[in-house]
Amino acid sequence: MATYKKRGYKPKKEKVTKEVEENFDETQSTTAEVFNTLDDTANKSEQWIEKNSKPLFYGLVAIAALILMYLAYNKFIAEPTQQQASNELAYPRTFFDKARTSAGAVADSLYNLGLEGGDGKYGFIDIADQFSGTKAGNLANYYAGISYLKMKKYEEAIEYLSNFSSDDELLGPTALGAIGDAFADINQLEDALDYYEQAANKKENQFTTPLFLFKAAQIAMVLEKYGKAEKLYTSIKEKYPNSDQGRDIEKYINSAKYAQ
Repeated sequence: MATYKKRGYKPKKEKVTKEVEENFDETQSTTAEVFNTLDDTANKSEQWIEKNSKPLFYGLVAIAALILMYLAYNKFIAEPTQQQASNELAYPRTFFDKARTSAGAVADSLYNLGLEGGDGKYGFIDIADQFSGTKAGNLANYYAGISYLKMKKYEEAIEYLSNFSSDDELLGPTALGAIGDAFADINQLEDALDYYEQAANKKENQFTTPLFLFKAAQIAMVLEKYGKAEKLYTSIKEKYPNSDQGRDIEKYINSAKYAQ
C-alpha cells in the first residue's frame, strides 16, 4: 500500500526542541561567564579598597590639605604681597614720569631716583628683586630697563627688559623694541634686527608694528640685507599705509630695491 506525506508535515518536535535547547544553553553559558567575570572584578575591587582603605583615606586628606594651603596662601600671602608691591611701585613712578618731561642731567637724576628709591622707599631695582613673581615686580623690570636705556646704560637696560614679560598690546612690543634700541646703540646690529622683528610680530597693531618694521628695515639696510629691507618696507606699505611710517614708504622701498 502506497505511503505519502500529509500536507503541512513538520519535522518531529523533539529535534527542534533539542536544537533550541542547545543554542539557548550556549548563549546562557556565555552570559553567565560575563556576569561571573564582573562579579570577580567587583569582588577584587572591594578587596583592594578594603586592603588600601587607610592609604586612600590619608591620600584624600593630603589632597584636601594641599587645596586649603593653596587657598590660604593666595588669601593671606600672595594677595597682600601683590597689593604691597603695587603700593611700593607708585613712589618711583613719580620720578620716572617727571624724568620723561625733563632733559640732560636733571632727567638722569630723576631716573636714578626712580631706580634707587629714597626716604625709606623702594626704587624699581628693589621692587623687581623683593617682589619678583608679582605683577608689580614684573613692571618694575620694565621701568628699570627703560630708565637705564634713557641713561645710556645699555647692558643694564637689556638685563632688566629681558626679565620683563607681557602680553599687553603696547607694553610687550615696546619692551622688545627697547632691547632692539639698546643693541643698536652698542652696534650689535644683528641682535637689534632680531629684537625689532620680534617687537613687530609680538602684537599686531597700528602703532608699534609699523614702527618696529621700519626700524628693522633700517638696520637691514645698514647690514646690506637689501632684499629683507625691501620686504619689511613693503609690508608697511601693504598693511599700514596710513601710519607715520607708511606715508613716505615708497621712497624707502625704492632705495632698498635699487641698492641690490
